[in-house]
Amino acid sequence: MLWNKDSSRLLLDRIKATGDIPMKLMEVCGSHTMAIAKSGIKSLLPENVSLLSGPGCPVCVTPAEKIDGVLELAMEPGALIASYGDMLRVPGSRPGDSLERRRALGAKVEVVYSAMDALKLAEERPEVEVVFLGVGFETTAPGTAAAVLEAKERKIKNFSLLSLLKSVEPALRKLAAGEDFQVQGLICPGHVASIIGERGFEFVPRELGLPGVIAGFEPEEILLAICRLTEQLAGGGARLENCYRRAVRPEGNPLARRMMDSCFELRRDSWRGLGEIDCSGFKLREDFAAYDAEKKFHIEIKKAGEIGACRCGDVICGRIGPEDCPMFAGICTPEEPVGPCMVSSEGACAAAYKYRGL
Repeated sequence: MLWNKDSSRLLLDRIKATGDIPMKLMEVCGSHTMAIAKSGIKSLLPENVSLLSGPGCPVCVTPAEKIDGVLELAMEPGALIASYGDMLRVPGSRPGDSLERRRALGAKVEVVYSAMDALKLAEERPEVEVVFLGVGFETTAPGTAAAVLEAKERKIKNFSLLSLLKSVEPALRKLAAGEDFQVQGLICPGHVASIIGERGFEFVPRELGLPGVIAGFEPEEILLAICRLTEQLAGGGARLENCYRRAVRPEGNPLARRMMDSCFELRRDSWRGLGEIDCSGFKLREDFAAYDAEKKFHIEIKKAGEIGACRCGDVICGRIGPEDCPMFAGICTPEEPVGPCMVSSEGACAAAYKYRGL
């Protein structure tokens, strides 16, 4: 990750020129979280400006009870779980229990890089039912929808989806409504915005009363977002700015949105750290019931909490930083993770651990 030192110095000077009013800003994207940690941006900011990580890591916000359901499904005879690599090491509500462990016990688990890879696997393995774990936000939902649509068109019957997909907007509304929410500005996720568009985040200033900036992922782009937020706050403003225009249009990606809408509808869903949120999860429409793993396997989700003293839920909501969790870098490490924030490549704890000292 290369720095443009001249432009970065100018942005930092502009940030410092906004005064010494305390400003807490939150990024809501795992890629932003990792880029901030890798580039050492936090250490460059003046003391009055602090950054918190929000619910922007899809693996991290998947609650323990959903992971428990996945683990039970993995042991179903004839089922093969196709998943992104990060999900294999995420523990459920029991310490040490994960897809990686279940695979060691004989479960069929394969790592794939996309929903289409899982569909291809179903073609190659007609003797098993391939269940793709659809994890992500609006960023990955269109690609997942494309795989389901193709499976139906081509009549591939041994493919199904366990949808763990979630929508960002309802989570931000729930987070901002909390009594302990102390954030003054949001760095909005560029990848999600490329799908739902600039207009998809207009609710941030209009309804939440917060300034928001849609940002790219290079250090200077993140610094620019921070600069624009601090300048808005110093001036008493609250508006949405799109600083990622090369990828984000006002209307987003119409084709991707049509694919999502044709395949999914929103439902009440559970989030780690935030609990149940109305209209926050994507489920398959009734027209695609034949590809719905929840219906095929009669999956029951039972309530479960965090493991021990793990505070991933508080980290996700920006209530504490990773270093404030009593397990961080001691009991919980990337080699022996207790919670998903230390597992995922986009997790706040994994980022903080990998780039400590920057």
